[in-house]
Amino acid sequence: MTKVIKYVGLDVHKKSISVAVADEGRENTPRYIGQIENNMDQLNKLFRKLVSKGVELSCVYEAGPCGYSIYRYLKGNGIDCAVIAPSKIPRKSGDRIKNDRRDALSLASLHRSGELTPVYVPDCEDEALRDLVRAREDAQEALRKIKQQLGAFLLRHDLIYTGKSRWSSAFYNWLSDISMKHYAQQITLQQYIKTVEYCTNNVELFTDQISKVTKESRLKPLIEGLQAMRGISLITAATMAAELGDLTRFENPSELMSYLGLIPSENSSGPTVRRGSITKTGNGHVRKALIESAHSYRFPARISRVIRKRQEGLSEKVCSIAWKAQVRLCARYRRMTSNGKKSNLVKTAIARELAAFSWAIAHKITI
Repeated sequence: MTKVIKYVGLDVHKKSISVAVADEGRENTPRYIGQIENNMDQLNKLFRKLVSKGVELSCVYEAGPCGYSIYRYLKGNGIDCAVIAPSKIPRKSGDRIKNDRRDALSLASLHRSGELTPVYVPDCEDEALRDLVRAREDAQEALRKIKQQLGAFLLRHDLIYTGKSRWSSAFYNWLSDISMKHYAQQITLQQYIKTVEYCTNNVELFTDQISKVTKESRLKPLIEGLQAMRGISLITAATMAAELGDLTRFENPSELMSYLGLIPSENSSGPTVRRGSITKTGNGHVRKALIESAHSYRFPARISRVIRKRQEGLSEKVCSIAWKAQVRLCARYRRMTSNGKKSNLVKTAIARELAAFSWAIAHKITI
């Protein structure tokens, strides 16, 4: 017996879910079912009413702060579900009215016509590693901000460090010797210093935990393989693996570059071709990590002690790809720089190719 598919659009919020259903066939107008509380009991009760003999449900909802709990619940109960990218939802330029009811109806209609783009949903273990990596990134950002605030405080009071580098032992000794004129200012300085130390310890703690968790992760072979390349240390490799999962899910390197937003934007028409800056779509965490890694290719190609140690135990094919990447990208970095290209443009171009070499290494590794 041929089964009938009902396309369900879910507009998910913290406390509520708006539900709309579209039957097969464009002649059938999507209908709004109503709004329920955002909990699995209410969702289960609704879906028991929608399911009948010979009917299959196919659900979609937008990726957002509510995570993947609904996706995993529906999949666990045998109901087809997809989490879709909000930025790629087709929208009518003349439509000026937006509410939960309309959003649910639009999702159901667009899902029926196949115009929605699903996002990659990590499994629970990969998501746990991703949360840890992102927490370290947040801690690193907090450390950067508090250092900037302390630097601004010192500059305001004409306290300028004349040593070689800040944030060294000598710099902290210099800070300890500072005596402010007023009590309130001294307290302010001490609290800034304590916060810097706290944030520094926080980053180190997250780094240690990432090192321990990756040793037990199913993504360990990929993380170790990516570290064979120059500029990709444990944190960058863990970020790529946690955010992207298995890189072999991309059919070709161009698809991965596009996913990371590293390809040029384009606005061409007829004989006129206009290409601009990179699209910056997709995963910004990996894009940022790769651009930072690209900076290490400004030096001549060589296998350093650190890289040699990271390559211990890896296959010859993986090491060969890593060396090929280093020879090509180091030469390209110098060539583009000598041609007068700006530093940010050069690093972006190197990061784009670094993603392609990462894809090639992933195909030589079994997860």
